[in-house]
Amino acid sequence: MNVIKTEIEGVFIIEPKVFGDKRGYFYESYSARKFKEHGLDYTFVQDNQSFSALKGTLRGIHFQKGDAAQAKLVRVNKGAVLDVAVDLRKGSPTYKKWVAVELSEENKRQLLIPRGFGHGFVTLTDDVEFLYKADNYYNAEQDRSILWCDEEIAVNWQVENPIISDKDAAAPKLSDSDVDFKY
Repeated sequence: MNVIKTEIEGVFIIEPKVFGDKRGYFYESYSARKFKEHGLDYTFVQDNQSFSALKGTLRGIHFQKGDAAQAKLVRVNKGAVLDVAVDLRKGSPTYKKWVAVELSEENKRQLLIPRGFGHGFVTLTDDVEFLYKADNYYNAEQDRSILWCDEEIAVNWQVENPIISDKDAAAPKLSDSDVDFKY
């Protein structure tokens, strides 16, 4: 397993070792032992999966606030996405900064996103299966979103007219949100 630092402290690209031959391939998508060897100590309690039928589908920027905050380990099983983590921790030297990584069935990369970050992705292909582990259970009362096109964050989603949900279209800007993360 290769652990790659990003421009934002605490956000890592995880590249598994893939073993392949004419039959196909095998790789460990997660190993608590290997994470700990790299100083990453997470206890994941929930696995989630989503499917997006069309290229250009944008989901995000999502997070859970307070004690319901979640760290996530995200990956793509089928297709490709541009995955984005946004630092929402007030006082952080990278507050409001974001990192974007292409995750695909081909590159098998994963993104580790700690608590205190917003998360979103846009599909780069049709028929995307997106999977992630979370270190805290989903809590509908603490579920929040930031407007995907908030100029204060200015994520470059690399798509002109994304397909978004009503919930994401109605999300508040960061300045109007009740985000409560501290660095």
